[in-house]
Amino acid sequence: MSQPLVTTPKLPSRSMGLKLIVVCFLALLMTIPAAFVWSLIDDRSHRADEVIAEVGHTVGGPQTFLGPVLAIPYVIPATKLKATEHGVYVVFPANGEAVINTKTEVRHRSLFKVPVYRSDVAFKASFDLTGVPADAPDNAVLDWSRAEFLVGATDARGAQSDITLTAGEKTATLTPATVLQSATVKLEQGGETQLTFFGAPAHDIAQPNAPFDVNAAMKFTGAQRLAVLAFAKTTAITLKGDWPHPGFEGAFLSSTQSVNDQGFTATWSVPFIARGVAAEGTCDIISQLGRTAIGVSFVELADAYQSVTRSLKYAVFFIGLVFLSYFLFEVISGQRVHPAQYILVGVAQLVFYLLLLSIAERIGFDFSFLIAAVATVGLISAYAGWIFHGRRYGLRALAAFSSLYALIYVLLRLEDQALLVGAVASFAAIAAVMYFTRHMDWYASTAVLPLKNAEDAAGQA
Repeated sequence: MSQPLVTTPKLPSRSMGLKLIVVCFLALLMTIPAAFVWSLIDDRSHRADEVIAEVGHTVGGPQTFLGPVLAIPYVIPATKLKATEHGVYVVFPANGEAVINTKTEVRHRSLFKVPVYRSDVAFKASFDLTGVPADAPDNAVLDWSRAEFLVGATDARGAQSDITLTAGEKTATLTPATVLQSATVKLEQGGETQLTFFGAPAHDIAQPNAPFDVNAAMKFTGAQRLAVLAFAKTTAITLKGDWPHPGFEGAFLSSTQSVNDQGFTATWSVPFIARGVAAEGTCDIISQLGRTAIGVSFVELADAYQSVTRSLKYAVFFIGLVFLSYFLFEVISGQRVHPAQYILVGVAQLVFYLLLLSIAERIGFDFSFLIAAVATVGLISAYAGWIFHGRRYGLRALAAFSSLYALIYVLLRLEDQALLVGAVASFAAIAAVMYFTRHMDWYASTAVLPLKNAEDAAGQA
Protein backbone atom coordinates (compact mmCIF):
# COMPACT_ATOMS: atom_id res chain seq x y z
CA MET A 1 0.00 0.00 0.00
CA SER A 2 1.53 3.30 -1.05
CA GLN A 3 2.27 6.01 1.52
CA PRO A 4 0.42 9.30 1.08
CA LEU A 5 2.67 12.00 -0.32
CA VAL A 6 3.52 14.57 2.38
CA THR A 7 4.64 17.96 1.16
CA THR A 8 6.65 20.36 3.25
CA PRO A 9 5.36 23.93 3.17
CA LYS A 10 7.87 26.35 1.72
CA LEU A 11 8.30 29.94 2.58
CA PRO A 12 7.92 32.26 -0.38
CA SER A 13 11.15 33.28 -2.02
CA ARG A 14 12.25 36.87 -2.41
CA SER A 15 15.52 38.44 -3.38
CA MET A 16 17.99 39.87 -0.90
CA GLY A 17 17.62 43.25 -2.59
CA LEU A 18 13.89 43.22 -2.03
CA LYS A 19 14.44 42.22 1.61
CA LEU A 20 16.75 45.20 2.12
CA ILE A 21 14.09 47.51 0.66
CA VAL A 22 11.56 46.04 3.10
CA VAL A 23 13.95 46.57 6.01
CA CYS A 24 14.48 50.22 5.05
CA PHE A 25 10.73 50.71 4.71
CA LEU A 26 10.19 49.25 8.18
CA ALA A 27 12.78 51.66 9.61
CA LEU A 28 10.85 54.58 8.12
CA LEU A 29 7.60 53.07 9.36
CA MET A 30 8.86 53.35 12.93
CA THR A 31 8.60 57.15 12.62
CA ILE A 32 4.88 56.79 13.30
CA PRO A 33 5.19 55.47 16.88
CA ALA A 34 8.19 57.80 17.35
CA ALA A 35 5.80 60.71 16.77
CA PHE A 36 3.65 59.49 19.67
CA VAL A 37 6.71 59.36 21.92
CA TRP A 38 7.52 62.91 20.81
CA SER A 39 4.02 64.08 21.75
CA LEU A 40 4.42 62.47 25.18
CA ILE A 41 7.69 64.34 25.75
CA ASP A 42 6.02 67.55 24.64
CA ASP A 43 3.15 66.96 27.06
CA ARG A 44 5.51 66.33 29.98
CA SER A 45 7.54 69.40 29.05
CA HIS A 46 4.41 71.57 29.04
CA ARG A 47 3.47 70.15 32.42
CA ALA A 48 6.92 71.10 33.74
CA ASP A 49 6.44 74.65 32.40
CA GLU A 50 3.09 74.84 34.17
CA VAL A 51 4.64 73.76 37.45
CA ILE A 52 7.43 76.33 37.03
CA ALA A 53 4.82 79.02 36.41
CA GLU A 54 2.79 77.93 39.45
CA VAL A 55 5.77 77.96 41.79
CA GLY A 56 7.11 81.16 40.25
CA HIS A 57 3.72 82.80 40.77
CA THR A 58 4.08 82.38 44.53
CA VAL A 59 7.52 84.06 44.69
CA GLY A 60 7.08 86.78 42.09
CA GLY A 61 8.03 85.02 38.86
CA PRO A 62 10.53 86.59 36.44
CA GLN A 63 11.48 90.00 37.84
CA THR A 64 12.63 93.10 35.96
CA PHE A 65 13.89 96.08 37.96
CA LEU A 66 14.11 99.78 37.18
CA GLY A 67 16.48 102.00 39.16
CA PRO A 68 15.69 105.50 40.45
CA VAL A 69 14.25 107.95 37.94
CA LEU A 70 12.63 111.32 38.51
CA ALA A 71 8.96 111.77 37.58
CA ILE A 72 7.53 115.30 37.44
CA PRO A 73 3.83 115.94 36.73
CA TYR A 74 3.04 118.62 34.19
CA VAL A 75 -0.01 120.37 32.84
CA ILE A 76 -0.66 122.01 29.48
CA PRO A 77 -3.21 124.81 29.94
CA ALA A 78 -6.39 124.68 27.95
CA THR A 79 -6.76 126.64 24.74
CA LYS A 80 -9.67 127.38 22.47
CA LEU A 81 -8.91 124.21 20.50
CA LYS A 82 -7.75 121.86 23.26
CA ALA A 83 -8.75 121.01 26.78
CA THR A 84 -6.28 120.97 29.64
CA GLU A 85 -3.79 118.12 29.33
CA HIS A 86 -1.99 116.36 32.15
CA GLY A 87 1.08 114.17 31.93
CA VAL A 88 4.28 113.03 33.61
CA TYR A 89 7.76 114.09 32.58
CA VAL A 90 10.56 111.58 33.28
CA VAL A 91 14.21 112.44 33.81
CA PHE A 92 16.84 109.68 33.91
CA PRO A 93 20.04 109.97 35.98
CA ALA A 94 23.20 111.06 34.23
CA ASN A 95 25.05 108.09 35.74
CA GLY A 96 23.70 104.99 37.41
CA GLU A 97 24.93 101.80 39.00
CA ALA A 98 23.06 98.61 39.86
CA VAL A 99 24.56 95.82 42.00
CA ILE A 100 22.40 92.71 42.42
CA ASN A 101 23.32 89.73 44.58
CA THR A 102 21.20 86.56 44.36
CA LYS A 103 20.90 83.39 46.39
CA THR A 104 19.04 80.47 44.87
CA GLU A 105 17.25 77.42 46.15
CA VAL A 106 15.52 74.59 44.31
CA ARG A 107 11.92 73.91 45.22
CA HIS A 108 10.27 70.60 44.39
CA ARG A 109 6.74 70.05 43.17
CA SER A 110 6.03 66.38 42.44
CA LEU A 111 8.78 65.26 40.01
CA PHE A 112 9.68 68.79 38.96
CA LYS A 113 12.39 71.13 40.26
CA VAL A 114 12.08 74.90 40.14
CA PRO A 115 15.00 77.25 40.92
CA VAL A 116 13.88 80.35 42.85
CA TYR A 117 16.05 83.21 44.04
CA ARG A 118 16.31 85.96 46.65
CA SER A 119 17.89 89.14 45.43
CA ASP A 120 19.48 92.11 47.19
CA VAL A 121 19.32 95.06 44.82
CA ALA A 122 21.32 98.25 45.35
CA PHE A 123 21.00 101.28 43.08
CA LYS A 124 23.09 104.43 42.88
CA ALA A 125 22.00 107.33 40.72
CA SER A 126 23.57 110.73 40.02
CA PHE A 127 21.17 113.35 38.64
CA ASP A 128 22.00 116.61 36.93
CA LEU A 129 18.91 118.68 36.22
CA THR A 130 20.77 121.40 34.33
CA GLY A 131 18.67 122.35 31.29
CA VAL A 132 15.65 120.24 32.37
CA PRO A 133 13.14 120.18 30.78
CA ALA A 134 14.65 119.97 27.31
CA ASP A 135 12.02 117.82 25.59
CA ALA A 136 8.80 118.77 27.35
CA PRO A 137 5.65 119.26 25.24
CA ASP A 138 4.95 122.81 24.10
CA ASN A 139 3.50 125.06 26.82
CA ALA A 140 3.91 122.32 29.47
CA VAL A 141 4.26 123.59 33.03
CA LEU A 142 6.13 121.23 35.37
CA ASP A 143 4.84 120.88 38.93
CA TRP A 144 8.10 120.40 40.86
CA SER A 145 6.22 120.30 44.18
CA ARG A 146 4.72 116.91 43.26
CA ALA A 147 7.89 115.39 41.80
CA GLU A 148 8.63 111.79 42.84
CA PHE A 149 11.56 109.43 42.74
CA LEU A 150 10.43 106.15 41.18
CA VAL A 151 11.83 102.65 41.23
CA GLY A 152 10.11 99.71 39.56
CA ALA A 153 9.69 95.94 39.76
CA THR A 154 7.61 93.45 37.81
CA ASP A 155 5.74 91.82 40.69
CA ALA A 156 5.34 93.53 44.07
CA ARG A 157 4.44 90.20 45.68
CA GLY A 158 8.12 89.31 45.55
CA ALA A 159 9.06 92.16 47.93
CA GLN A 160 10.70 90.82 51.07
CA SER A 161 11.14 94.15 52.87
CA ASP A 162 10.38 97.83 52.45
CA ILE A 163 12.14 99.65 49.62
CA THR A 164 14.27 102.47 50.97
CA LEU A 165 15.63 105.51 49.15
CA THR A 166 18.33 107.82 50.44
CA ALA A 167 18.83 111.31 49.03
CA GLY A 168 21.28 113.57 50.80
CA GLU A 169 20.86 112.91 54.50
CA LYS A 170 17.25 111.81 54.24
CA THR A 171 16.04 108.21 53.96
CA ALA A 172 12.49 107.48 52.89
CA THR A 173 10.43 104.32 52.66
CA LEU A 174 8.85 104.01 49.25
CA THR A 175 5.12 103.51 48.82
CA PRO A 176 3.03 102.84 45.72
CA ALA A 177 3.71 105.77 43.38
CA THR A 178 1.06 108.42 42.84
CA VAL A 179 2.20 110.35 39.77
CA LEU A 180 2.82 107.19 37.69
CA GLN A 181 1.63 103.78 38.89
CA SER A 182 2.86 101.43 36.14
CA ALA A 183 4.23 101.09 32.62
CA THR A 184 4.46 98.36 30.03
CA VAL A 185 7.95 97.53 28.80
CA LYS A 186 8.64 95.50 25.66
CA LEU A 187 11.62 93.23 26.27
CA GLU A 188 14.35 92.61 23.71
CA GLN A 189 13.99 88.80 23.90
CA GLY A 190 10.27 89.01 23.17
CA GLY A 191 7.15 89.55 25.20
CA GLU A 192 6.19 92.34 27.56
CA THR A 193 6.46 92.97 31.26
CA GLN A 194 4.41 95.31 33.40
CA LEU A 195 6.45 97.42 35.80
CA THR A 196 4.87 98.53 39.07
CA PHE A 197 6.32 101.78 40.43
CA PHE A 198 7.12 102.73 44.01
CA GLY A 199 7.72 106.36 44.85
CA ALA A 200 8.99 108.88 47.38
CA PRO A 201 8.54 112.67 47.34
CA ALA A 202 11.38 114.48 45.58
CA HIS A 203 10.41 118.15 45.94
CA ASP A 204 12.94 118.79 48.74
CA ILE A 205 15.83 117.45 46.63
CA ALA A 206 14.88 117.82 42.97
CA GLN A 207 15.10 121.46 41.98
CA PRO A 208 15.68 122.97 38.52
CA ASN A 209 19.37 122.96 37.49
CA ALA A 210 20.40 121.07 40.67
CA PRO A 211 22.77 118.05 40.81
CA PHE A 212 22.22 115.40 43.51
CA ASP A 213 22.74 111.71 44.26
CA VAL A 214 20.15 109.09 45.17
CA ASN A 215 20.59 105.54 46.52
CA ALA A 216 17.91 102.85 46.69
CA ALA A 217 17.83 99.35 48.19
CA MET A 218 15.30 96.57 47.74
CA LYS A 219 14.97 92.83 48.46
CA PHE A 220 12.85 90.70 46.12
CA THR A 221 12.24 87.04 45.38
CA GLY A 222 11.57 85.63 41.94
CA ALA A 223 11.94 82.63 39.67
CA GLN A 224 13.39 81.74 36.27
CA ARG A 225 14.83 85.14 35.29
CA LEU A 226 16.07 88.39 36.72
CA ALA A 227 16.73 91.52 34.66
CA VAL A 228 17.56 95.17 35.22
CA LEU A 229 16.94 98.06 32.84
CA ALA A 230 19.62 100.58 31.90
CA PHE A 231 17.93 103.32 33.92
CA ALA A 232 20.62 106.02 33.50
CA LYS A 233 22.21 107.70 30.53
CA THR A 234 25.34 105.69 31.38
CA THR A 235 24.68 102.58 33.46
CA ALA A 236 27.02 100.08 35.14
CA ILE A 237 25.43 96.75 36.11
CA THR A 238 26.87 93.97 38.26
CA LEU A 239 25.10 90.63 38.75
CA LYS A 240 26.34 88.09 41.29
CA GLY A 241 24.89 84.79 42.43
CA ASP A 242 25.52 81.27 43.67
CA TRP A 243 23.79 79.52 40.74
CA PRO A 244 26.49 77.45 38.95
CA HIS A 245 25.06 77.50 35.40
CA PRO A 246 23.39 80.83 34.62
CA GLY A 247 22.19 81.96 31.23
CA PHE A 248 23.03 85.61 30.55
CA GLU A 249 20.53 87.60 28.54
CA GLY A 250 20.43 91.01 26.92
CA ALA A 251 21.47 92.95 23.88
CA PHE A 252 24.78 94.07 25.37
CA LEU A 253 27.99 92.06 25.73
CA SER A 254 29.25 91.74 29.29
CA SER A 255 32.46 93.55 30.21
CA THR A 256 33.58 90.73 32.52
CA GLN A 257 32.12 87.32 33.22
CA SER A 258 33.09 84.54 35.61
CA VAL A 259 31.18 81.29 36.09
CA ASN A 260 32.22 78.32 38.25
CA ASP A 261 30.73 75.73 40.59
CA GLN A 262 30.42 78.33 43.35
CA GLY A 263 28.39 80.77 41.25
CA PHE A 264 28.77 83.63 38.82
CA THR A 265 29.76 87.27 38.54
CA ALA A 266 29.16 89.44 35.48
CA THR A 267 29.41 93.15 34.77
CA TRP A 268 28.09 95.39 32.00
CA SER A 269 28.65 98.99 31.05
CA VAL A 270 25.98 100.62 28.89
CA PRO A 271 26.98 104.08 27.63
CA PHE A 272 24.41 106.64 26.59
CA ILE A 273 25.13 106.24 22.87
CA ALA A 274 24.52 102.48 23.09
CA ARG A 275 21.39 102.75 25.22
CA GLY A 276 19.52 104.45 22.40
CA VAL A 277 16.95 106.13 24.66
CA ALA A 278 16.74 109.87 25.27
CA ALA A 279 17.84 111.33 28.60
CA GLU A 280 14.37 112.73 29.37
CA GLY A 281 10.88 112.84 27.96
CA THR A 282 7.25 112.04 28.61
CA CYS A 283 6.41 108.87 30.54
CA ASP A 284 6.11 106.85 27.33
CA ILE A 285 9.90 106.91 27.17
CA ILE A 286 10.07 104.25 29.91
CA SER A 287 8.56 101.65 27.57
CA GLN A 288 11.59 102.07 25.30
CA LEU A 289 13.93 100.77 27.99
CA GLY A 290 12.93 97.18 27.25
CA ARG A 291 15.65 96.94 24.62
CA THR A 292 18.24 97.70 27.32
CA ALA A 293 17.26 94.89 29.70
CA ILE A 294 20.22 92.89 30.98
CA GLY A 295 19.71 89.83 33.07
CA VAL A 296 20.33 86.24 33.98
CA SER A 297 18.16 83.13 33.71
CA PHE A 298 18.35 80.39 36.31
CA VAL A 299 18.22 77.19 34.28
CA GLU A 300 19.18 73.57 34.73
CA LEU A 301 22.47 72.69 33.05
CA ALA A 302 20.91 69.74 31.24
CA ASP A 303 17.14 69.93 31.02
CA ALA A 304 15.84 66.36 30.88
CA TYR A 305 13.04 67.07 28.40
CA GLN A 306 15.30 69.02 26.09
CA SER A 307 17.93 66.26 26.15
CA VAL A 308 15.39 63.48 25.51
CA THR A 309 13.89 65.51 22.65
CA ARG A 310 17.33 65.91 21.09
CA SER A 311 17.96 62.17 21.36
CA LEU A 312 14.59 61.41 19.73
CA LYS A 313 15.63 63.46 16.69
CA TYR A 314 18.13 60.70 15.91
CA ALA A 315 15.58 57.90 16.38
CA VAL A 316 15.00 56.96 12.73
CA PHE A 317 18.71 57.14 11.98
CA PHE A 318 19.67 54.76 14.77
CA ILE A 319 16.73 52.42 14.26
CA GLY A 320 17.88 52.17 10.65
CA LEU A 321 21.43 51.32 11.72
CA VAL A 322 20.20 48.58 14.06
CA PHE A 323 18.01 47.18 11.29
CA LEU A 324 20.99 47.20 8.91
CA SER A 325 23.01 45.34 11.53
CA TYR A 326 20.32 42.67 11.78
CA PHE A 327 20.21 42.49 7.98
CA LEU A 328 23.97 41.90 7.85
CA PHE A 329 23.66 39.16 10.47
CA GLU A 330 20.88 37.69 8.34
CA VAL A 331 23.12 37.69 5.27
CA ILE A 332 26.14 36.23 7.08
CA SER A 333 24.26 33.57 9.03
CA GLY A 334 21.85 32.48 6.30
CA GLN A 335 18.98 32.71 8.81
CA ARG A 336 15.82 34.50 7.78
CA VAL A 337 14.42 37.28 9.96
CA HIS A 338 10.72 37.96 9.66
CA PRO A 339 9.55 41.60 9.24
CA ALA A 340 7.59 41.18 12.48
CA GLN A 341 10.88 40.54 14.26
CA TYR A 342 12.33 43.74 12.83
CA ILE A 343 9.28 45.59 14.13
CA LEU A 344 9.81 44.10 17.61
CA VAL A 345 13.39 45.36 17.57
CA GLY A 346 12.19 48.81 16.50
CA VAL A 347 9.55 48.90 19.25
CA ALA A 348 12.23 47.94 21.79
CA GLN A 349 14.27 50.94 20.65
CA LEU A 350 11.27 53.25 20.99
CA VAL A 351 10.63 51.92 24.49
CA PHE A 352 14.21 53.06 25.20
CA TYR A 353 12.99 56.66 24.90
CA LEU A 354 10.09 56.00 27.27
CA LEU A 355 12.52 54.53 29.81
CA LEU A 356 14.87 57.45 29.30
CA LEU A 357 12.11 60.01 29.84
CA SER A 358 10.54 58.37 32.88
CA ILE A 359 13.86 57.82 34.67
CA ALA A 360 15.35 61.20 33.69
CA GLU A 361 12.49 62.97 35.46
CA ARG A 362 13.72 61.41 38.69
CA ILE A 363 17.50 61.10 38.60
CA GLY A 364 18.67 63.31 35.72
CA PHE A 365 19.61 62.58 32.14
CA ASP A 366 23.09 61.04 32.32
CA PHE A 367 22.40 58.11 34.65
CA SER A 368 18.97 57.53 33.13
CA PHE A 369 20.58 57.26 29.68
CA LEU A 370 23.01 54.67 31.03
CA ILE A 371 20.23 52.59 32.60
CA ALA A 372 17.92 52.76 29.58
CA ALA A 373 20.76 52.08 27.13
CA VAL A 374 22.07 49.06 29.07
CA ALA A 375 18.57 47.59 29.26
CA THR A 376 17.81 48.19 25.56
CA VAL A 377 21.19 47.06 24.23
CA GLY A 378 21.04 43.95 26.41
CA LEU A 379 17.57 43.08 25.10
CA ILE A 380 18.17 43.57 21.37
CA SER A 381 21.58 41.86 21.61
CA ALA A 382 20.09 38.85 23.37
CA TYR A 383 17.33 38.81 20.77
CA ALA A 384 19.97 38.66 18.03
CA GLY A 385 21.48 35.61 19.73
CA TRP A 386 18.08 33.94 19.91
CA ILE A 387 17.17 34.69 16.28
CA PHE A 388 20.48 33.61 14.76
CA HIS A 389 20.93 30.60 17.07
CA GLY A 390 24.41 31.51 18.19
CA ARG A 391 26.07 33.20 21.12
CA ARG A 392 28.63 34.77 18.80
CA TYR A 393 25.91 36.77 17.05
CA GLY A 394 24.64 37.99 20.40
CA LEU A 395 28.15 39.12 21.34
CA ARG A 396 28.65 40.81 17.96
CA ALA A 397 25.32 42.58 18.39
CA LEU A 398 26.29 43.61 21.93
CA ALA A 399 29.53 45.19 20.67
CA ALA A 400 27.84 46.90 17.71
CA PHE A 401 24.83 48.22 19.59
CA SER A 402 26.89 49.36 22.58
CA SER A 403 29.02 51.42 20.21
CA LEU A 404 25.88 52.75 18.56
CA TYR A 405 24.29 53.94 21.80
CA ALA A 406 27.59 55.37 22.95
CA LEU A 407 27.57 57.36 19.72
CA ILE A 408 24.07 58.64 20.53
CA TYR A 409 25.31 59.91 23.89
CA VAL A 410 28.36 61.56 22.35
CA LEU A 411 26.16 63.33 19.78
CA LEU A 412 23.91 64.63 22.54
CA ARG A 413 26.85 66.00 24.48
CA LEU A 414 28.49 67.60 21.46
CA GLU A 415 27.07 70.98 20.56
CA ASP A 416 28.96 72.45 17.63
CA GLN A 417 30.46 69.16 16.41
CA ALA A 418 27.31 66.99 16.55
CA LEU A 419 26.48 67.37 12.85
CA LEU A 420 30.04 66.56 11.77
CA VAL A 421 30.28 63.47 13.98
CA GLY A 422 26.83 62.28 12.91
CA ALA A 423 27.68 62.70 9.23
CA VAL A 424 30.97 60.80 9.60
CA ALA A 425 29.23 58.01 11.52
CA SER A 426 26.54 57.74 8.84
CA PHE A 427 29.17 57.54 6.13
CA ALA A 428 31.07 54.85 8.04
CA ALA A 429 27.89 52.81 8.57
CA ILE A 430 26.95 52.88 4.88
CA ALA A 431 30.54 52.05 3.92
CA ALA A 432 30.46 49.03 6.26
CA VAL A 433 27.23 47.75 4.71
CA MET A 434 28.69 48.15 1.22
CA TYR A 435 31.86 46.30 2.23
CA PHE A 436 30.18 43.33 3.87
CA THR A 437 27.71 42.95 0.99
CA ARG A 438 30.23 43.50 -1.82
CA HIS A 439 30.08 39.84 -2.99
CA MET A 440 26.34 39.43 -2.50
CA ASP A 441 24.09 38.39 -5.34
CA TRP A 442 21.19 40.73 -4.67
CA TYR A 443 18.95 38.69 -6.95
CA ALA A 444 19.59 35.52 -4.95
CA SER A 445 16.68 34.06 -3.05
CA THR A 446 16.56 34.39 0.71
CA ALA A 447 14.28 31.34 0.96
CA VAL A 448 15.21 28.64 3.49
CA LEU A 449 13.22 25.67 4.75
CA PRO A 450 13.62 25.68 8.51
CA LEU A 451 10.96 22.98 8.96
CA LYS A 452 12.64 20.56 6.53
CA ASN A 453 16.08 21.24 7.99
CA ALA A 454 14.77 20.46 11.44
CA GLU A 455 13.31 17.13 10.23
CA ASP A 456 16.59 16.17 8.60
CA ALA A 457 18.48 16.95 11.76
CA ALA A 458 16.06 14.89 13.78
CA GLY A 459 16.43 11.94 11.32
CA GLN A 460 20.22 12.04 11.56
CA ALA A 461 19.94 11.98 15.32
